[in-house]
Amino acid sequence: MTRCLLIGPALLSILSAAPALSQAPTGSAEQAIRARRESSNQAIAKHDTAGIGKILAPDVVVVSSRSDKTSGRDANVTAFVGQFRTRPGVVYRRTPEVVTVFAPWAMASERGHWDGSWTDTDGKISIGGSYFAKWRLIGGTWFVEIETYVPERCTGGKVCTTAP
Repeated sequence: MTRCLLIGPALLSILSAAPALSQAPTGSAEQAIRARRESSNQAIAKHDTAGIGKILAPDVVVVSSRSDKTSGRDANVTAFVGQFRTRPGVVYRRTPEVVTVFAPWAMASERGHWDGSWTDTDGKISIGGSYFAKWRLIGGTWFVEIETYVPERCTGGKVCTTAP
């Protein structure tokens, strides 16, 4: 019995420290993901396609608000180049609401809302909705593997009333 009491407190001490140890990397991972998302928002605002590509995994898949599916970092950067050319004032901003890290598999989810705007030939477009992103830790850096955008509102021009 005495033996169990001596082992018990030592084990309890180790177990009570374990959650703190596992939370620290998760918290810093969440902060890293949020910081990378913000850098992407700033890159879009500056129309910096190299900056946009920095958070995308090489094999990223993006499903746009109009259900266009674009695979690969290069293809997604090229899509932004096209938007910046045809919609010179385009801006998108993603605002994470929840970032959940699953450290054992080096993956995370991000859920939030997005807003976009640009001036089209028939007026100012304002659009937004919800989004989901799956992140993966690759070589010590977090990258987006999948993003899906769901429209929930759109005002302005005919793009808002024309189904894809």
